[in-house]
Amino acid sequence: MKKSLFFGAIAVLLLLSGCTDKATVDVGTQETDARATNAQSTDTTVQSAEGANVLSSLIERLEQNAKSIYFNFDQFDINSNAQKAIEDNAKLFNLAEAASLSVKIEGNCDEWGTDEYNYALGLKRAKAVKDALVAQGVSENRITIVSYGESNPACSESLKACWSQNRRADFKLFQ
Repeated sequence: MKKSLFFGAIAVLLLLSGCTDKATVDVGTQETDARATNAQSTDTTVQSAEGANVLSSLIERLEQNAKSIYFNFDQFDINSNAQKAIEDNAKLFNLAEAASLSVKIEGNCDEWGTDEYNYALGLKRAKAVKDALVAQGVSENRITIVSYGESNPACSESLKACWSQNRRADFKLFQ
């Protein structure tokens, strides 16, 4: 028992004593290193902010140039008038600078029909646009679809011209 205690105490002393060589620390070097690290951190933050601004302006420019796709009353097929807009949007979304961006297609409807019906019709419209973009070479895994039904009108007057503006698919881009 005494031997175990003795060897245990020796082991503890050896562990606590550690190495006898202590590294010397130059306080001036530490301060210089800290300043350099802070400068690098600031540079990275500035670069990140600049990158975010560039990305934000790219997304804004692409969304402004993307053409909404309009549909006939109670329809979700891409008509001949919308085909040119689909082709133009596909070219826009296939630009090299836009390749890392995802595309959200938002299906919308006019006020006619029940909420459930318009939600389903908006989804069919968004899906039809997605299929048309994929056929034009836009990668399917970059595209998501959503339906807003009648809840996101572009125009709120009770006129035929206004209702036709609400039967559409819009585009949002994000990273």
